[in-house]
Amino acid sequence: MLNEPKYIIIKKEIQHKIKENEYALGTKIPSEAELRKQFDVSRHTIRQAVSELVNEGYLVKQQGSGTFVSDLYQKESISNNKKTIGVITTYLSDYIFPSIIRGIEEELSKLDYSLMLSSTRNNVDNERSSLESMIDQNVDGLIVEPTKSNLMNPNLNYYLNLSERPIPMIMLNASYEELDFPFIALDDVKAGRIATEHLIELNHIDIGIITKADDLQGKNRLKGYIKALYDAKLSFDSNYIIRYDTESKQDLPKMIHALLLSENVPTSFVCYNDEVAVMLIREINAIGKECPDDFSVVSHDNSFYSTTLPSVKLTSIDHPKENLGRLAAKSIVQAVEEGIPLKSHIFEPKLIIRNSTKNLEENQKSEILN
Repeated sequence: MLNEPKYIIIKKEIQHKIKENEYALGTKIPSEAELRKQFDVSRHTIRQAVSELVNEGYLVKQQGSGTFVSDLYQKESISNNKKTIGVITTYLSDYIFPSIIRGIEEELSKLDYSLMLSSTRNNVDNERSSLESMIDQNVDGLIVEPTKSNLMNPNLNYYLNLSERPIPMIMLNASYEELDFPFIALDDVKAGRIATEHLIELNHIDIGIITKADDLQGKNRLKGYIKALYDAKLSFDSNYIIRYDTESKQDLPKMIHALLLSENVPTSFVCYNDEVAVMLIREINAIGKECPDDFSVVSHDNSFYSTTLPSVKLTSIDHPKENLGRLAAKSIVQAVEEGIPLKSHIFEPKLIIRNSTKNLEENQKSEILN
């Protein structure tokens, strides 16, 4: 800032050079006379700046030899403060993320660790800023949910650089396929398969899917959907597949509405998540139809959305939420404290059956009787 005292400006400049390794650890910094000439200030100003840097552990004076760069500031920070785990998720207060973060926070608190949170809003520029911030804050470990995990990510070099540092890192919900990082996630391929198989068991053969294109979870749930249809010797119409991404999510109701009013309409749907399922059911109601009488709906995540509608409660694949967060926190602390190598863990999906699905043969019998 322009109003800062000169000695503070000089102090920050020297700190910056130390952190950027322009003044390397153990090397001698320029003499008092050289610093006075460089900054065009008095001897008193230089001594004040250097004195504070000595007190804070950035420099150490050796009688008769000069002033040298020290790393005591890092060691003192570690001994005086709780260790910190950085957590970067796509969202903080939306959907299932408060539950995941609550699980992380509870476990870290129990282990006497502090938490530093950041959100990317599923934007790669925000992800880069979050990573830079975490590195600058010298976090002891990182828990990261990848941003746009199904797309080529321009921040892969940041992750490669991090892998060369002694900072343990584990990923949540997905991973970047280009990188070999450990991750904790639901088995999304199996989840998509189980959701689709449930509809097949209810005699549906025209099954649509609404899935997310820019996240790996969406790709894997689509894989499971296709596998279930293939195993049941059923084909699918590509027009039954609605794909959206973070930027086009706002247009999703229009896309759903158009499919529901088309000539060739599925009798049931697998949805990327509960939020999308609620959106679908509202569009079903908007055209004068009902769920499950006219359309059966299966979803993913078993979130608060699954019971938010007054008359329809969603059949949904359960997501581990808090348990996923707790396991991530426990694993990263073990890696920090004991050097235990991080391992991937895949949670088994489980279908929670409610009243958003109905046997298609029962519907047809009812129509004949009426």
